[in-house]
Amino acid sequence: MKKTHIIILIFIALAIAVLISFMGDLTTYDTVASARQKEGKFVHLIAKLDKSQPVNYDPIKNPNYMQFTAVDTLGHSTLVIYHNAKPTDFEKSERLVLKGSMKDGKFECKEMLMKCPSKYKDDVNANRNNLSAN
Repeated sequence: MKKTHIIILIFIALAIAVLISFMGDLTTYDTVASARQKEGKFVHLIAKLDKSQPVNYDPIKNPNYMQFTAVDTLGHSTLVIYHNAKPTDFEKSERLVLKGSMKDGKFECKEMLMKCPSKYKDDVNANRNNLSAN
């Protein structure tokens, strides 16, 4: 074998080893049911705020405690405990990505990402006005 072939094989082996090491860091989104099966394990849960249930947050009593009910895409709900301040426009969010784990039937959320309504949504009437103005 030539030296270049050996170097290329070593490079390919190193690339495969790096890819395999990153495979452990890949996460998938879970539902409430699958998060309950993985109790105690860190998961990413995609859900919506259940607006029919109250959001318990009292910044005077404890500014780092919020409790609410979240519903996943399959309709399963869970009580969520978030140990941080209530995010701005929390009630307006379309979707929540909750990072944490299930404990005693409740989701202990460590970090929360919110998908808020887009200001760039298509507004048919606004588009007609823009077209007629030109």
